[in-house]
Amino acid sequence: MTTSPLSALTLIAPAKLNLFLHINGRRHDGYHELETLFTFLDYGDELSFELTANKTISLLGDTKGIADEDNLIFKAATLLQQHRQVNKGAKISLVKRLPMGGGVGGGSSDAASTLLGLNKLWQCGLTIEQLAALGLQLGADVPVFIRGTSAIAHGIGEQLQPVQLEKKWYCVVHPNQHVSTAKIFTHPDLKRDTPKLSKLWQHEVLSNDCEPLVKKLCPEVEKTLQWLLKYAPSKMTGTGSCCFVEFDTQVQAQDVLADLPPNWQGFVAANTNISPAHSRLSAMFDDPN
Repeated sequence: MTTSPLSALTLIAPAKLNLFLHINGRRHDGYHELETLFTFLDYGDELSFELTANKTISLLGDTKGIADEDNLIFKAATLLQQHRQVNKGAKISLVKRLPMGGGVGGGSSDAASTLLGLNKLWQCGLTIEQLAALGLQLGADVPVFIRGTSAIAHGIGEQLQPVQLEKKWYCVVHPNQHVSTAKIFTHPDLKRDTPKLSKLWQHEVLSNDCEPLVKKLCPEVEKTLQWLLKYAPSKMTGTGSCCFVEFDTQVQAQDVLADLPPNWQGFVAANTNISPAHSRLSAMFDDPN
């Protein structure tokens, strides 16, 4: 285990899948009450952090042309630096693998791994709960990545009930379409009245309440879901546009990926109940806090 101060650290910012997503209502502040089941995938963006002596935070790599002030990685680093009054900075390098606007949590996961990594690099000493509270300022999905366990989420996504899921293999397909989360959640046609689940949720009909609207607004998503039905029951994750199918073996998932139409992108990964970012930190330290 690492006990001396670090000067550099690399973490994976993993993809997540929403195995179901129910919207129970809309709050007065515009946020939605929801229930969803998150699982992480052993695949994601790669973030490398290097300690610097001055307070400058620099972001390098595949940022897709997003200005620093609009990038959740830079926002997360700046938020933590100001919150703990850190007198050091960081050079952050990004290898981007997760599609933007795909519903796999790329931006939120990047922000969470930034908070987790810099909390160690800057020796801030914040607990997971403190980091999750900080991360909530950046987005409702950030706390689930910071806490790092498969979970059923309630509220606006910040109330988490950890669960243990059996290992499965997923083929995730992105039809090269960007779906705006804000556009979906503000659309008048979004279904917002799904009853809350009972404690026996495994036996209830589970779906993604965003899927009908996304299919209407983005026909390529519907086309993707229909294509995947040749192999297994298909689902959309989050607010789209990534779609996925689940298998017991890696070979089955790879067979789907091999048949992928050339205008789409995809990847195969297994789910994991512990975030790869947490697994990495736990291997280096006594715990990821």
